[in-house]
Amino acid sequence: MPDKVSLGKVSATPAAKTFLAEIIADHGPVLFHQSGGCCDGSSPMCYSQGDFIVGENDVWLGDIGETPVYISASQYQAWKHTDLIIDVVPGRGGMFSLDNEKRFLTRSTICATPSANGRD
Repeated sequence: MPDKVSLGKVSATPAAKTFLAEIIADHGPVLFHQSGGCCDGSSPMCYSQGDFIVGENDVWLGDIGETPVYISASQYQAWKHTDLIIDVVPGRGGMFSLDNEKRFLTRSTICATPSANGRD
């Protein structure tokens, strides 16, 4: 994974943390990549760490426990004034995402500054 500085702009609800622990127990270490697609725009995709290659243009938002969370640079530009909260709701996850039966969903809150460390 790229050597980048976490922006500390992501958290998770207790329900999402519990569901994430279940997925890790079944699949080992995972990562999230915030979808930028037309159909899954608010869905953080959950992948086994060896199954998704983080690109040079991906932005590391932070970690949920031991699980890193990334977003594409172009989508980060649109969402840089928000803090993302990973939640879980009923339904199926994205096409290649590991979540099943329940799915992860990104909620957001507007923050006062673009990031905790002053980066845009």
